[in-house]
Amino acid sequence: MTDTFERSCEHWSEAGRREMEDFYALASVDYRHLAEALDWVDWLRTRQARAGQRPLRVLDVACGSGKFPSALGRYAGVSPGSVGPIDYALLDPSAFSIAETRRVLSAPFVAGEEYETTLQALECPRDHFDVAWAIHALYALPADALEAGLERLVHAAAETGLIAHACRDAHYLRFYRAYLEAFRGGGTPYLAAEEIVAALERLGLSPQVHEIRYENRAPVEQQAQVQGYLQRCLFDDSLDLAQMLADPIIGAYLETCRHEREWRFAQRVLMIFFET
Repeated sequence: MTDTFERSCEHWSEAGRREMEDFYALASVDYRHLAEALDWVDWLRTRQARAGQRPLRVLDVACGSGKFPSALGRYAGVSPGSVGPIDYALLDPSAFSIAETRRVLSAPFVAGEEYETTLQALECPRDHFDVAWAIHALYALPADALEAGLERLVHAAAETGLIAHACRDAHYLRFYRAYLEAFRGGGTPYLAAEEIVAALERLGLSPQVHEIRYENRAPVEQQAQVQGYLQRCLFDDSLDLAQMLADPIIGAYLETCRHEREWRFAQRVLMIFFET
């Protein structure tokens, strides 16, 4: 039986595009809240000044489909007029994801090096990038690979790292734990932000944490999109919404997310900054 990491890789593919689009119909707000949580123009300009005359070098870990740089452009004013060119490297175990991100990138982000690999297997020179970030990217990383992965992230970043990740009590993690119990007879749960903070501290770093809270919302009439969103949360499109609601474990959880004529999936996310 395939476990969490293997199933996540299977769903980042052309065959999973419709499910992915339904997921982002609700989940794009994840990136909007991150983009609105900080003065990113000032943050990027500060790091650009330290880099000197060359473009700022950024590594996007598990780049997915490029939603974070797109949100920075749309909601945070990151544009060619506000910051200099950004040499944007793409890391993902899925060639599909790298191609998707490369397709949607727009200035000031300029697609650069590609790493079709997992974070823990990343090979690059020490301090090769000014900034390395992993945005809603590490959920399926096996717990026994967490420190190795973070060591590679620290190795790659000359100055700054950022990890944005949901907490134990956020929808993504609660829903997935219920799914493992109800339909998989156990398995590897998603990593929690609290585990990442603790692992960074064990590596001798002093992460700075900023918390954001919000909800992914949709009217109950948007059944197809809600179903696709929930399937993508699980990386399992074999269960439809009716089956989820009928299950005593997942169904009980989902009933707490339904408020009259609206679905509300509560999130608590940590923005974890660290200096290398």
